[in-house]
Amino acid sequence: MSELIRIEPIALMPTQAGCALFLGNGKKVISFFIDPSIGASINGVLAGQKSDRPLTHDLFLMTLESFGAQLLRTIIVNMVDEVYYARVIFQVENEIQEKKIVELDARPSDCIALAVRARCPMYIVPALWHSLPDVSETLDDMRSEGENS
Repeated sequence: MSELIRIEPIALMPTQAGCALFLGNGKKVISFFIDPSIGASINGVLAGQKSDRPLTHDLFLMTLESFGAQLLRTIIVNMVDEVYYARVIFQVENEIQEKKIVELDARPSDCIALAVRARCPMYIVPALWHSLPDVSETLDDMRSEGENS
């Protein structure tokens, strides 16, 4: 696991195309666009807001936990034709089966929505990380524009 780069959500910004999600590691920031509803879901958790009823990502985690699964980590693994791919890694242990690691394909936005809820680490593969531009200045500009509006 040491070869993976740990990342975390830095900011979510509304855009005309939806929601820009910024992820970083303290040295670099990357971004991609996600559905506004998932952006709101991630932002709500990061802001410490509690919803009256479970949202989809809450329900998914509660269901998995009821079957003895725990979210261990998420990994953004690839980008093809400007579409990102990610994996969620669960550990399952219950009375029916011994400890098992389960890895599922998922959208990065869903992975992040789950990870912020489960407070588990998020990673990106180094080759992808190094191929993406640092958008730190873009984020700073967007924050400045927001303050000046």
